[in-house]
Amino acid sequence: MFKKKFHIFKLLLSVFFTFYSCNSNKKTVDDSESSGTTLKDAFKEKFHIGTTLNGRQLMGGEPETMRVVAKHFNSIVAENEMKSARIHPSEEDFDFRLPDKFVEFGEENDMHIHGHTLIWHSQAPDWFFVDQDGNTASKELLTKRMKEHIHMVVSRYKGRIHSWDVVNEAIEDDGSYRNSKFYQILGEDFIKLAFEFAHEADPEAKLYYNDYSMAIPAKRHGVVRMVERLKNDDVHIDGIGMQGHIGLKHPDIIEFEKSLEAYENLGKVMITELDLSVLPSPWGDAGAEISDNYQYDDKMNPFPDELPADVKEQFTKRYIEFFELFLKHHNKIERVTLWGVNDGNSWKNNWPVRGRTDYPLLFDRENKAKPVVNELIKLAEVK
Repeated sequence: MFKKKFHIFKLLLSVFFTFYSCNSNKKTVDDSESSGTTLKDAFKEKFHIGTTLNGRQLMGGEPETMRVVAKHFNSIVAENEMKSARIHPSEEDFDFRLPDKFVEFGEENDMHIHGHTLIWHSQAPDWFFVDQDGNTASKELLTKRMKEHIHMVVSRYKGRIHSWDVVNEAIEDDGSYRNSKFYQILGEDFIKLAFEFAHEADPEAKLYYNDYSMAIPAKRHGVVRMVERLKNDDVHIDGIGMQGHIGLKHPDIIEFEKSLEAYENLGKVMITELDLSVLPSPWGDAGAEISDNYQYDDKMNPFPDELPADVKEQFTKRYIEFFELFLKHHNKIERVTLWGVNDGNSWKNNWPVRGRTDYPLLFDRENKAKPVVNELIKLAEVK
């Protein structure tokens, strides 16, 4: 009899611990998914929290990803769909199908909508720079084409797109002007013209200059010189976009803050294109020159299946360090935008080495929030 009662007691005890364990695990899952507070709610008194959208998402190919966007983000930017080669493939033709969907999604979800980018040497159509005989376009012809392009795109979304990257990546790391075709034909005046045309097309839109590796001192000085020159010429420019393509050890966060403070003196600052690569870089820094590509090598892809626990900890700590900095300067920061929604979307899987597995964003490949999401929410709530 005693033996039988003992077995019943053991069975009840087992059921109790199983039930407790399941509920305990459920709580852990719920916590990690940030079921209470979202990123946009946590930072709403500080700055916009943004992300990119790509063509597949806009065409309905990733509905779960779009649910994450609507839940956690209140600002969006098109990753590639508004770059000039995509939106203006030939002189006579504009393709607004995906940009229209992008703007409509932002409006439906009451989001801050950012346009990227009007003038950029990369992903610009070849026809921009040659005349009908195939010779290099004259100053007059390129100026005319820039004006027509900017007026057409900005005017279409006047009052709907709130801010623009007018010129992207025109300064080299040493502070000199990039020797792009825009610069070769028009000199540094192409930047001034672009901002003037954009302001004509929508006087209410916020206009920004955007670039990468903005923590490098020489580049910082070059950007400051360029923007000060524009302002001295009464060119309308609202601020600077600091691309945030960072790694576990670069850039130096002290230099990043020095740049942030320098750009704050020129207007508002946006932290753009934020992602945190955990993979080794072929050259050891955080550049974003997309023309630089390297051959695949196993040693450059150390985490093909998952991240080790110690790297996950470094990842979380590094993101927190940067968001602490953003919160410290929140009065001058307009928005902080992640360059992608989940790890599977990220361009870092294929740049600078194609075919790698990187983990640079706040949501994993299954659109589940990483532990860092809760840490950032808690950080925002106490700052």
